[in-house]
Amino acid sequence: MIPLLIATHNPHKTLEFQQIFGSDFRVCDLSDFPEFPAIVESGKTFAENARVKALEVSQRMPGLVLADDSGLEVDGLSGAPGIFSARYAGEKATDEENIVKLLKELRQKDPTKEKRGARFRCQVALAHRGKLLQTFSGVVEGIIVDPPRGEKGFGYDPIFMPNGFERTFAELLDTEKNRISHRANAIKAVKEFFTTAPRSW
Repeated sequence: MIPLLIATHNPHKTLEFQQIFGSDFRVCDLSDFPEFPAIVESGKTFAENARVKALEVSQRMPGLVLADDSGLEVDGLSGAPGIFSARYAGEKATDEENIVKLLKELRQKDPTKEKRGARFRCQVALAHRGKLLQTFSGVVEGIIVDPPRGEKGFGYDPIFMPNGFERTFAELLDTEKNRISHRANAIKAVKEFFTTAPRSW
């Protein structure tokens, strides 16, 4: 079993990681280390933020550290909210507040609903003792629905319907979402890395 420290305090994200990684990995996160200082996401891209988090945590903590940065890109908002997805409506915004702001802006900028294409994008960085081992990416395409639908998931899941489905991420079963999501696609690449890369940690 491979131990992985996920560089996040988000329990929803950690649960998804554990479900997708499966029994071959033992996942924990920074909630087990409350003394760990907050990480400033200073990057201008998902990839930069993932690397920043992975390297900073791995310099302070032993073992393998995995960090991701992910978010929603909406065509009708010129790619927003992007790297600001978690704090689109403010630094301490709730999921609901972020969704309300996004839909309000989208109704104003795209009243004919012609630019509702969107994608969830995920960048993952794997580090060990301050050294970046590899980066991985995943994406899932879909559309924005209005009003929100579903009670599962978190973040923008109630307004994102992946291509090929008639249900939003918040309406899908965890097993369905974890088979096609942006995070699942990135983690598939991580698992492939562990099966092929020589062990250097």
